[in-house]
Amino acid sequence: MYIPHSEEETQRILSSLGLRSLEELFSHIEGSLLNPPKDLPTPKSEEELRRYFGELSSLNRGLICFAGGGSYDRIIPSALNYIVSRGEFLTAYTPYQAEASQGTLQAIYEYQTLVCELTGMEVANASMYDGASALAEAVLMSRAIKGKGNRVVLSSAVNPLYRRVVKTYLKGYEDKVVEIHYTKEGTTDLECLENTLKEGSVHALAVQYPNFFGYIEPLRELGEIAKTYEVPFVVVADPVALALLKPPGEFGADIVVGEGQQLGVPMSFGGPYVGFFATRERFVRKMPGRLVGMAEDIEGKRAFTLVLQTREQHIRRERATSNICTNQNLLALMNLLYIALLGKEGLREVATQSLSKALYLKEKLTELGFEEIFKGNHLWEFPLRVRGAKDLWKGILDKGFMLGIPLSRFYSSLEDVLLFAVTEKRTKSEIDTMVNKLKEILG
Repeated sequence: MYIPHSEEETQRILSSLGLRSLEELFSHIEGSLLNPPKDLPTPKSEEELRRYFGELSSLNRGLICFAGGGSYDRIIPSALNYIVSRGEFLTAYTPYQAEASQGTLQAIYEYQTLVCELTGMEVANASMYDGASALAEAVLMSRAIKGKGNRVVLSSAVNPLYRRVVKTYLKGYEDKVVEIHYTKEGTTDLECLENTLKEGSVHALAVQYPNFFGYIEPLRELGEIAKTYEVPFVVVADPVALALLKPPGEFGADIVVGEGQQLGVPMSFGGPYVGFFATRERFVRKMPGRLVGMAEDIEGKRAFTLVLQTREQHIRRERATSNICTNQNLLALMNLLYIALLGKEGLREVATQSLSKALYLKEKLTELGFEEIFKGNHLWEFPLRVRGAKDLWKGILDKGFMLGIPLSRFYSSLEDVLLFAVTEKRTKSEIDTMVNKLKEILG
């Protein structure tokens, strides 16, 4: 083990923090996570490891997925995997110097342009770790923009895992997170929101579009309320949905973030993923992450270079606005290639097919007795209530289908509610087969 600090240095650091021991420093971490397991397996040879992991992989079942909640089973063009596997891209790391590879810098610049066009914003960074951390960084950026306030307002219809990450980020600031409940439409309660903002001391308002339930938030009204009370307006957007919906930039959003997994990145058991981050040009100096700009060299030729690194912790240390000083370069490239290969009409076709298939599935399920719980407008994700949802979820899993996400895991009031998601990858045959299997289980 390599320990960079001497015992004397360690004690000096602990003393400055008002602590007596390293154990006290890490006391907020659950004890079971601090103690390594004692029953680790014995070392294995290369061949033994190959066979071991081969046996594990054989346990994976090819489930037909009707679940979403932030990770979606979409078709990835074969050409994308070929291009992204080229050595020039696959081995490239985040550029830290202005003289980094022009090819890498150009790819990032094109990605930033793509994000701006999708979101309707003026400037975007080179990408973030994932959608959740992008939202958390947006909240911190809003804090810097507002310059005052100790409350953050989140719609409870924002992805619950994203909200959890925001709370973790804000722990050191001791800011209070206020969650606004959803209405019978499945969207944020505007009256409750306005009453909360009237109380003041709010430095960020964040909603999701479409939200975690799949319903389309009234961004125009939300943007107007945020503007009235001079609160930075953050929108977590679905990039595929933006092929059908007006971009958040048209509704006064100050920051738009989201998860890029749907744009050519496999589900991969939950990661690695890639977050996108866009804002208004006037806020660019407070935006986290890397930013590539286009300029001219001494011969007047187009050239790409890194710009505005001064807000990052590897340069400004404790005065930095963010500790994000890298990006998901390879996955951002996958996003760019996905859009380039499909084009504007292709992306719209992906969104349209997903919506039409979702409506078909919902019709079939409601005929079986599934109950729609919200009255608003949704796209390809929607919640339905059915008696014994958890048992039904387990029963259909054994038949090769992942039915949806049991929402009682996140919302105590949504017992027996499943959140379904349908992508363009699902076929009519798959939908009909699953519905017939559900008929058998339901009797």
